[in-house]
Amino acid sequence: MYKLLSHNDLDGVGCGILAKLSFGEQVKVRYNSISGLNREVEWFLENDGKDTFLFITDLSVSDENEKRLEELFQAGGKLKLIDHHKTALHYNDYKWGHVVVEGEEGKLTSATSLLYEYLTSHQLMEASDATAEFVELVRQYDTWEWEKNENHHAQRLNALFFLLSIDEFEEKMISRLQTSDHFHFDEFETKILDMEENKIDRYIRRKRRELVQTEVGGLFAGVVYAESYHSELGNELGKENPHLDYIAILNIGGKRMGFRTIHDHIDVSEVAAQFGGGGHAKASGCTLTEDAYKQFVINTFHLEPLPEDAKRNRYNVKESTFGIMYKNRRDEIYLIYPLENGEWGIEKNKTITEQTHPSFEEAEKYLKRKYSAWLVKDDIFVRYLMEEVKKAK
Repeated sequence: MYKLLSHNDLDGVGCGILAKLSFGEQVKVRYNSISGLNREVEWFLENDGKDTFLFITDLSVSDENEKRLEELFQAGGKLKLIDHHKTALHYNDYKWGHVVVEGEEGKLTSATSLLYEYLTSHQLMEASDATAEFVELVRQYDTWEWEKNENHHAQRLNALFFLLSIDEFEEKMISRLQTSDHFHFDEFETKILDMEENKIDRYIRRKRRELVQTEVGGLFAGVVYAESYHSELGNELGKENPHLDYIAILNIGGKRMGFRTIHDHIDVSEVAAQFGGGGHAKASGCTLTEDAYKQFVINTFHLEPLPEDAKRNRYNVKESTFGIMYKNRRDEIYLIYPLENGEWGIEKNKTITEQTHPSFEEAEKYLKRKYSAWLVKDDIFVRYLMEEVKKAK
């Protein structure tokens, strides 16, 4: 007999699907939250015999259960912990641990991809094109490579996962992988996914008007309250506000928060670790602890949302050599303009500031972080220029 304890997200459930494809009715699969895993492990240690092979995927256990699992293994128990988070690398010190963050080809791994390699290499399941394609979609979504590769099938797979119950998703995927030569979405799934994308777009449009900016521990964060579509929301808000180091998404009802970043030099798993959480460099989370609540809720509750940059300008556009106009809530006017040496300067209320910047992006980052300014619409920009021309005459 086999037992698999896994995470309850797409990557974790991907592991459960592979286990059922491999072992059929010989495996029991339980999906867990991060906090719920240890109860399952304790139950297994107290109730299941040594004849049951235990897999733990995409999750880490407590220090106490780590010691108990090693005792089980030393006593002849059979187990394998497979993970891809760098916070779990210490499990490689055990013979039953297998943690790989980055594969030999330089690709980031997922728990599903690592389990697939394990099962096929140990002849516990046959490799197939359809299963390999499914595994790759899960891997790309979980590691955020889908965005760089513009692989929207991976994003749609995650959307389908949330539209269905876990049981329905499992049943559909297992049947498809057993009967199809290649992975695909059927006609009905394509229709509901198209509808879901429209719903997500509307949700993001509403939430972008609620984003506030704050500084925590030397990093600039955008803070927003949301219960749904955290990955999509964090990604879009990050792209629209590249001056922010990361986006913090608060789910007050669930007493949790997630962190997302679009920047390669920011590791939000380190941010989450400050509040007892963890995850990936680009996406992580934690429980809303007292300290996190103070930093991201109490300290930001009074802040006004960030106004959005004008979107359909023809004249006042970013990186324009004519200068770019911004303003803030104090009605202060700012102009970012190019200098002859290739750098960029900032003018505040018609007064040139001393500090210069190596690029437009750095100048805008400075302006948005220090003054919370936004790009104004064309009509304001043109009116300003006309007034300046009149004064010059």
